[in-house]
Amino acid sequence: MNDNNLDQTQVIEEQNTLEMQKIEATCNSSIYFKKKPIFSFFKRFFDILLSFLAIVILSPLLIVLAILVKTTSKGPVFYKHKRIGRKGKPFYMLKFRTMKNDNRPIEEQLSKEQIEQFYREFKVDNDPRITKMGKFLRKTSLDELPQLFNIFVGQMSIVGPRPIIDIETGKYGLTKNVLLSVRPGLTSYWACHGRSSVDYTERVNMELYYIKHKSLWMDIKIIFLTAIKVFKRDGAK
Repeated sequence: MNDNNLDQTQVIEEQNTLEMQKIEATCNSSIYFKKKPIFSFFKRFFDILLSFLAIVILSPLLIVLAILVKTTSKGPVFYKHKRIGRKGKPFYMLKFRTMKNDNRPIEEQLSKEQIEQFYREFKVDNDPRITKMGKFLRKTSLDELPQLFNIFVGQMSIVGPRPIIDIETGKYGLTKNVLLSVRPGLTSYWACHGRSSVDYTERVNMELYYIKHKSLWMDIKIIFLTAIKVFKRDGAK
């Protein structure tokens, strides 16, 4: 069997597994809470090491981006958004601000169709609130770089389910505790296997798939695949 056939077989197996994730995580969640002390130790060790090195190496870029955000639109440089972290503990996730500094209610900024999409998928296509600089930051995923500080202090991990807001927990239903058993990540299995091209139900299944199969090798693979997608500017909006 050649490499292409192996890759196709792996994709089919993963898709079949994904279809069962939510059912399995609801009926037999204990398999998702299996402790992996060696994995957990090295995962946190590399989170600290790599986030520190990235902050130091990328500091010139972070400064330039901060200046561009500040000078191209009114408002703060960083956007702090409350998310739900490990064990349900809330934290403020950092991003470079990509939206206009507009305090009006969302109903006054979006169309009826966009509001419906926001409450259904927690995202909006062609969002009019995004600045020109913000579009560039989102397309290149550079708006996510400040999350390196969240990783360094232990609120996030380099790889893990993407951080969710409180109302999103309803999408996970009885599997919410499974999702919140690990630190949320800067990137995720979902981010490198679809992102904007999959619906929220499939996203839930992908996050659960990662939690069940997490390993250092899987983290390395996700980081590599994420780098390719960012380089191709694929999936970000």
